[in-house]
Amino acid sequence: MTADVTSSPWRDRLTSLDSTVFRIAASHRWPGAEQVLPRLSRSANHGVLWFAAGAGLYATRSPRARRAAVRGLVSLGLASATVNTIGKRAVRRARPLRDAVPLVRQLKRQPLTTSFPSGHAASAAAFAAGVTLESRALGALVAPVAFSVAASRVYTGVHYPSDVLAGAALGVGAALAVRGLVPTRDQMPVPARLTVGAPRLPRGAGLVVVVNRGAGSPDRVRSLRDALPEAEVVECEGPALADELEKAARRAKALGISGGDGSINTAAGVALRHELPLVVLPGGTLNHFAYDLGIEDVRDAYRAVELGEAVLVDVGRWRTECRDAEDGWVSGLFLNTFSLGVYPELVQEREKWSGKLGGRLADVAAAVHVLRRDRPLLADIGGHREPLWLLFAGNGLYGRPGLTAGRRTDLADGLLDVRTVRGGGRPSARLLGAALAGPLTRSPFHAARRLHRLRVTGIEPGTPLAHDGEVAEAGSVVELDKLHEALTVYRPIDV
Repeated sequence: MTADVTSSPWRDRLTSLDSTVFRIAASHRWPGAEQVLPRLSRSANHGVLWFAAGAGLYATRSPRARRAAVRGLVSLGLASATVNTIGKRAVRRARPLRDAVPLVRQLKRQPLTTSFPSGHAASAAAFAAGVTLESRALGALVAPVAFSVAASRVYTGVHYPSDVLAGAALGVGAALAVRGLVPTRDQMPVPARLTVGAPRLPRGAGLVVVVNRGAGSPDRVRSLRDALPEAEVVECEGPALADELEKAARRAKALGISGGDGSINTAAGVALRHELPLVVLPGGTLNHFAYDLGIEDVRDAYRAVELGEAVLVDVGRWRTECRDAEDGWVSGLFLNTFSLGVYPELVQEREKWSGKLGGRLADVAAAVHVLRRDRPLLADIGGHREPLWLLFAGNGLYGRPGLTAGRRTDLADGLLDVRTVRGGGRPSARLLGAALAGPLTRSPFHAARRLHRLRVTGIEPGTPLAHDGEVAEAGSVVELDKLHEALTVYRPIDV
């Protein structure tokens, strides 16, 4: 049921007050505004201004700016949906009369929708608030533009002031609701780590950094050479990465790696074998390990190298039976996650489709293929044979204050965060139920445990396994454990 704004005394008073403020705004001459505000108002139609701003932030390649852009646009989407599905229908308020508004200010096309609340104000406030929650500095740049868009709706005569205030409040509320579901990094606890001393390398002297060109960029290499001019930089393609890291380790006081999580995994193994501290320069798409370590900006790592500040972190270790191996086992490491089930299959399918369809479409095709499976993985865990859609083991406990997986609170806790999604039905419903269940809970879909080691048997040979995004084949037995506080990684203590 909808309501007429003239149907109650409080609405009459509101209309009277709005009309008074509206007439004052209409009669007041704002120097320079006639050339700016109407154009700004039109540019925000259908969110075009904010989508352009979000694209600009995302193009900076800054992790914080990209998160701010995504958060701002998701908040805008929620606010816009709320205004159009609930707000406009709940209160059927007519637009103000524009008799008092100078013709030069008026928009060429008067909006046809009802007046309360202002969708433009809601979108502007939602985008600005979402950006600000992720980055105050970026929010300070966006907020004046958002305020001007909201003010332009009264200035051009298409909204009463209370329409704008209500829309702005709704937009801020949408941004806060999004933060409740997907917390900002500032909300998450700062990871606890054991700090250690590492060699001080002024200007990078003694540091050898291997850059995976497939995951890095020329700007990243220039930044490294400018900040640490005495560091040696070796650029290579993916297949040559392991050999170049081994060569670099023989002549380095500290080993550096610029690349994604797979490259960092390879470098960690080399650093462990040569007992060298590791410098991590995030250069991939997700950079889970670097971000959980607290390094979002490569300048953080540069500063730690010169100051000799570092922390100890755990390294996850896996091994599986292999008849072709010398001792019957194949092994590897993981800094982030290890998994069996649908995720390794998803990675494999994505590789098959990526050459034909490209990245995003390959993800979709792979997901459709994997989620249509009707047969889960069978494995024995703790003496019980179970059908599983997914077995996940994290190197350290993953927190999750909202609907998404959070960062790890401690990279040296000595624990494996083991989660399983049981079989039965199609995997999509089970995986969604597990995603909503949260860590360390039990549900019909999902179980989670903290372990020091794990042994899984009865696996069908040839089953794919994934470790830090790389895929290998599992034998009939898989064992997981941890090397506690085994790896020294440079990181500023005060980050």
